[in-house]
Amino acid sequence: MTKKILITGASGGFGKLTVLTLMQNGHQVAASMRDIDGKNKTVAAELRNAGAIVVELDVTNDSSVRNGVKTAIAELNGLDVLINNAGVGVLGMQEFFTTSDFQKVFDINVFGVQRMNREVVPYFRKKQDGLIVYTSSLLGRIALPFYGTYQSSKWALEALAENYRVELSGFGIENCIIEPGGYPTAFSENLLKPSDLSREADYGDFAKVPEAVLHNFDNVLKNNPQQDPQKVADAFVTLIEKPKGDKPFRTTVDFIGMADHIQKYNEHLEQIMTGLYTNFGTQGMLSVKK
Repeated sequence: MTKKILITGASGGFGKLTVLTLMQNGHQVAASMRDIDGKNKTVAAELRNAGAIVVELDVTNDSSVRNGVKTAIAELNGLDVLINNAGVGVLGMQEFFTTSDFQKVFDINVFGVQRMNREVVPYFRKKQDGLIVYTSSLLGRIALPFYGTYQSSKWALEALAENYRVELSGFGIENCIIEPGGYPTAFSENLLKPSDLSREADYGDFAKVPEAVLHNFDNVLKNNPQQDPQKVADAFVTLIEKPKGDKPFRTTVDFIGMADHIQKYNEHLEQIMTGLYTNFGTQGMLSVKK
């Protein structure tokens, strides 16, 4: 069945690929991004030519979100799915990131999602149906050095999604998370670096390790062609096309060794959640109303 889908962060990386893949599978897509008449003019034109509705939307701005969502629903003549995909990554010693750096990351990765949900959920709630998908990360489940600010935001995103899952299930609204590993996309080329390097000397040679780690990881990706970003886009399509009530809450997408471990972690957590909610007599909140 054709779905009407709004996705944020559609200008590159997983977003652009997902837009194109969804349309290839017969879905209608509103591809949102910032600056469609400026720096993203070329990609906006490309997506329009491919059949997408392109919407100006900045997830860090309340009025832009409000207007963008309204435009998307009007242009699509409805809405079935929201994909919260806009995000920014980081690299560097966590101590070097200022409070303002943290705020910038959270404003996109967490607060931006909340802005989107607050505009879309009333529409979904009114029709007692809808799907919200969150682009998280395997780093939203574990902690690895030098990505701390990003991981903090993704751990927060996971909690945000967990709560929407249980609070909206009775209204027929599904919430699901996609957890990709690292992939060779423009995302890694635009990592936010810490703005305060005044303490770098105190770390000695260790301060050089984050860049070395990123360089080594880039080499790992180059030597593992199975880590293809298209597989993440395919995972979005597969999830969206599953029948209502049959979608997994979390989906890992990684082919270089991390996914199996995180999948076991996720399955164990789901067992814990089911047990706790059963003890409280609220297990029904874990299943969406059909």
